[in-house]
Formats: sequence, C-alpha cells, structure tokens
Amino acid sequence: MNRSPAAKTWGRLQHWRHRLTVPQFTAVTGLLVIAAGTIVLASPLCSTDDVGLWEALFTVTSAITVTGLSIIDVSRDLTPIGQITLAALIMVGGLGLMAITTFLQGFVQGRSGLRHRLDKGRALDEFGVGGIGPTFHRILLTASCLIGLGTVILYCFGFQDIQSPVARLWASLFHCISAYNNAGFGLWADNLVGYQFNPVVCGVIGSMIVLGGIGWRVTNDLLQFKPSFRRLRQLSLHTRLVLRSTALLIAIGTVGLLFTEQFDPGGVVQKLSLIQRLQVTVFQSITTRTAGFNTVPLSIETISDAGLLLMILLMFIGASPGGTGGGIKTTTFAVLMGATRSTLQGRDGVVIRNRLIPDSVVLKAVGTALASAIFVVLMTLLLGICEAIAGKAPAGEGFTFLENLFTCMSAFGTVGLDVGVIAHLGRWGQAVVMISMFVGRLGILLVLSAIYGNRPPSRIGYPREEVYL
Repeated sequence: MNRSPAAKTWGRLQHWRHRLTVPQFTAVTGLLVIAAGTIVLASPLCSTDDVGLWEALFTVTSAITVTGLSIIDVSRDLTPIGQITLAALIMVGGLGLMAITTFLQGFVQGRSGLRHRLDKGRALDEFGVGGIGPTFHRILLTASCLIGLGTVILYCFGFQDIQSPVARLWASLFHCISAYNNAGFGLWADNLVGYQFNPVVCGVIGSMIVLGGIGWRVTNDLLQFKPSFRRLRQLSLHTRLVLRSTALLIAIGTVGLLFTEQFDPGGVVQKLSLIQRLQVTVFQSITTRTAGFNTVPLSIETISDAGLLLMILLMFIGASPGGTGGGIKTTTFAVLMGATRSTLQGRDGVVIRNRLIPDSVVLKAVGTALASAIFVVLMTLLLGICEAIAGKAPAGEGFTFLENLFTCMSAFGTVGLDVGVIAHLGRWGQAVVMISMFVGRLGILLVLSAIYGNRPPSRIGYPREEVYL
C-alpha cells in the first residue's frame, strides 16, 4: 500500500523522535519552547511595536534560561499580559522545562524501563530541577510557599513607595518569581538601583536568590532536619558542601568587593557609609553568582578591573546542583578544591569531610570546569570577532577584552549582569550571547551528550602507563 508523502514524512519524524536520547530531547524541547514563547511575546497582545521577532527571541531565550539579560525595557515595551507571560516563561525555565521534557518523553517514547528512568533522573540533575513525579510537586509547593511569603513581605514593607495596590502587588510577585528562579529580570530600567539602601527589598530578594540557588535536595534535607549542633552530621555531605560553599562564596565576594572598590577612585562604594557598603556588597556578592540583580550601576567606569574579575570568577562558579542558577556549580568547585588539597597531601583519593569521593565524580568535576572554561573563552573570542566585523560599539570604540569576557561569562552562568555591552551589540553579537545562555542553562556536559548521543561503554582494556605532570 503506497503512503502519501505527508504520511511518509510523519513516519520519519516518528522514527526520529523515538531515537532521540534524553539530552537530545531536552535540547529540542528547549528550542521549541523558546520558539513558541517568541511568537507569543512578539504578538501585539504582549508587546509594543518596538518589540519585533528578534527582540522577542532574545528576551524569551533569556527568560527560559533564567538569565535576565535584555535588549528591551520590560516596563515600557511589554504590556501587562506580556509581563505575566515573561514571568510564566521564567517559571518554566527555572522549575518546569526539564520536568515537562521528562513527562513528554515518557509519552513519546513509551518506554519505562529502569535504565530510562535513571537516565531521566540524571537529565534532571544536569538541568537543575532535581526530581520527577511527586518530588516535582513538592518542589512546586515549596517554591509557591516561599514566593508567596516573599511577595507578602515586599508588598507590606518593601515597595511602599508604589502607591497603586495592584502595581505594588505585581511588582512584589514579579520580583520574587524572578529572584527565586535566579532570573534577574526587573520591572525598571535601572533594575533595583532605586532600592539599594532598602533593607527589606534587598533582604527578601537576596534570600529568594539563595533559597532558589541551593537546590531542592538541600531545601528538602533542611526541612527534615531537626536543628541541633550534634546532629549536623545527619545532613548529607551534599547539603553540607552546598551550605558551606554558599556561605564561603558570599563572604569572599563581600570582602573581595569591599577591598577592590575601596581603592578605586571612581568606585561605587567610595562615598557610602560602612553599613551602606556592607549592604551593597553583600547583596552584589549574592546576586553575582546566579541572579543578575544589581543595586549599583555596573560599568567599567563604576567597577574596578579587579572587582569585575572577582565577579567573573563568582559567576563561573554559580549556584548549586538542583538549583535554579547556572555556572559549574558550588559542589563542582568544592570537589576541585578537595582534589587539589588531596593532591598536595599526597593522597591517592579525594577525601572531603572524611568521605572518599568516587573517581567518576572527580573526573566529572574536572571535565565540567575545563569544558566550561574553554566554551566561555571561545564565545568571548567569537563575540570580539563579531563586533569587530559589525563595527558596533559606543562612540566608535571597541569593547575591551574584560567587557567581552564579563558579558559571555554572565550569559553562560545565566547571571544576567551587564556592564553596558548588551545595548550596543549587533545581531551577530546578540546571537553569540543567546548561544551562551542556552548552553549555560542546559549545562555543558548535557549539551555535549546531546551532540555525541549514546555511546555504549567500551569493553576494551588498555595497558596502564605513567605520564609526568
């Protein structure tokens, strides 16, 4: 029986989708969600005439990857429905995309073997939602409660300068959604600069960022934990590493920014009191690793080169596994530091907190960090080339290497901080930034797995030989 061309094409698509691996299906689903969101956001119902398909594509990519970089003014260029759509896209990117992918794949592929269920779990871990089925329902419940609590506090004590109750409620809800999902989108052109000395706004937004960034495993572990100094060891090694790393990085970022900006003549903290300096640097240390909110103007004129380099390092480390942020993850950084210490101590294995870390985990940490660094350098090189060809730069001057590196690291780490580069990028430069955001949100290892596909483990053994280091 001869089939029509349309039936043959549909059959090929069916065959192709059944052969997709989990990483490949994840990447394809992400692209489809971005495409659908672009069409919706570019419609007159959601945006003004200043937002075309390209501007909508960049904004939706930034929202789905919970980055926060934007080439539009959210409050001016998006209608109320458009702002609600943007908030929904942030939720999908931060909490829902990988879960939706997993559930869809179960229906599409129709296979429920143990190996495939485990594969789906690993894919979720790579993306950072941390669990399927009932677990994801608990994730949504926890996120809703925390976002709701933050919204109430901001409404009652934070955004008191907003007179309209509806506008104040929406500002409180939108910024809590953006903060918990580590997105960094704000409703105002200057982000949160107008609230830099408001302890309630900075405290709530900072807390939302940390709670969203530490991940579900840690949150769940803490909810089941009964506070007691003697019972701290009952927490899993993962939880202890995440909490210690998070606290340490916030402290290092705060002290580092205080130190670097203290000696910068044009620094943003020069004219502030000690309390104000602490408030600004603590918040910026928290948001630099994952979220992208800013309470001070960011540029090469207002932040020293040393401060920008410190922020680049914090963005590279990023949030924690199972969280809504990007970067190589705090646990990867902790394992690398543990491997360095064990090497200096002459140990054959990596030991952290009296626990031996499997070699496979150490290799994954090394591979993640190295591949991520190489990718960011390549994107920085490509961004410089694209902008040199396009001739796009303020006052006819090219961007510095530090500006290009900061922008690419901000995109890859899904942070969303900008030092004044994004507004002057051409289409090719913006395309480089979008690729960096997408790869950074999925994770470099998941993207490489999607490219190379499933490869059966080799049964060939090789002779061992030493290499001098």
